[in-house]
Amino acid sequence: MFLTTISSLLALFTAINHVLAATPIVSAVGSKFFTSDGNQFYIKGIAYQLISTDPLVDTNQCKRDAKQMQDIGANVIRVYHVDPTADHQGCMDAFADAGIYLFVDLDDFPSQIQPTTPAWNETQLSAFSAVLDEFQKYDNTAGVFVGNEVLTTAETSGAAPYVKAAVRDVKAYRDSKNYRKIPIGYSAADVPGLRPMLQNYLSCGDDDAERAEFFSLNVYEWCGDSSYDGSGYAQLVKNATGYNVPIFVSETGCREPRPRLFTDQAAILGQEMADTWSGAIVYEWIQEANDYGLISYGPMVDPQVSTDALDGYPRSGIPTTVSPDYGNLKSQWASLNPSGVKLSAYSASASITPPACPTSTAGGWIVNGNARLPSLGQTLDSAATASSSTTPTSTGSAAGPSASATGGSTPTGGKEITGMVLGLLGVMFGFVLWL
Repeated sequence: MFLTTISSLLALFTAINHVLAATPIVSAVGSKFFTSDGNQFYIKGIAYQLISTDPLVDTNQCKRDAKQMQDIGANVIRVYHVDPTADHQGCMDAFADAGIYLFVDLDDFPSQIQPTTPAWNETQLSAFSAVLDEFQKYDNTAGVFVGNEVLTTAETSGAAPYVKAAVRDVKAYRDSKNYRKIPIGYSAADVPGLRPMLQNYLSCGDDDAERAEFFSLNVYEWCGDSSYDGSGYAQLVKNATGYNVPIFVSETGCREPRPRLFTDQAAILGQEMADTWSGAIVYEWIQEANDYGLISYGPMVDPQVSTDALDGYPRSGIPTTVSPDYGNLKSQWASLNPSGVKLSAYSASASITPPACPTSTAGGWIVNGNARLPSLGQTLDSAATASSSTTPTSTGSAAGPSASATGGSTPTGGKEITGMVLGLLGVMFGFVLWL
């Protein structure tokens, strides 16, 4: 009887600890990210793709890597490809326990939007939705990308309406399923011919249902011991000033010249940029052929002998830091802790309007920003790139998918958590008195 009582008390203590340790949820509010406890959220992230299919299925490896990421000071990982049918509970818990959030790409190689022959159809939406279905379960999912570097030249800007249509339909799917409002956005290539038209296009317009909820940029401009003005970062801030949704760097970290100094982090997370930008994700965690890695899992091996290795680089094991790059980034992040603004103060004073939609220009950006988006299943024609008075003729289904709600999870506020804890404590107290 006594042992049973002790066991019951331990179970209650474990439940209380779980409630108290619940991961604050990240949301996009205006031009900033905030956690559910009211603090502004800045990204100190690392690209994490150990294997091509899904790095979030090996719980033991995730635990080892999460511990090492705590050491370097990361609070975000970016994962490009996942298997939505796999079990991710162990890895997501491991990263949550380490205070690390996930930004995950919804597409994979078969479902990604193509730059020169863009399309957005039911098959793609189904694939994107499957990833969202899986990762909306986890409180430490901070955001999802509908695409990565789809547009790589001004000539491929005709694909932009399909990216925005993906935003529209994934948002509609999320909301129809009653999921929490996990931010939905896009990761862009840093192409001067597309700046700032693409970022403005994805967040412009009167219809909130069509606008991206964040924008990010893969930036490799600050190389070596550069500077805020010399790198071009000053122009990035100019383009982002007054932007209506959060904007951050989704890849950074030039590999030449050596060593990698990561001095751009002081600008991104410091006085020069922290008011407009929400942090950065460094490329990348694992050392492989591209030579961007912050850690390795041991010396190279014969890939014919070790099936765990790809191109001779082991993909699992004890993470070993790459010197001096790992230490350089750790030192930068240790000295950079922007506090930003509290949600209560920001929401009371923020007044942000969407940017004007860009118009097409000869030899450059070719999309009229206020033209109607392609419907689900519509293929590329001249409609989206014609005059703003022209609207496309739909060849697919309705603009947004319909799905019945399934009572998905919603964020729980601090008052509800406090009430739950007090209730559990009351039960425990009465139980002890009964004993």
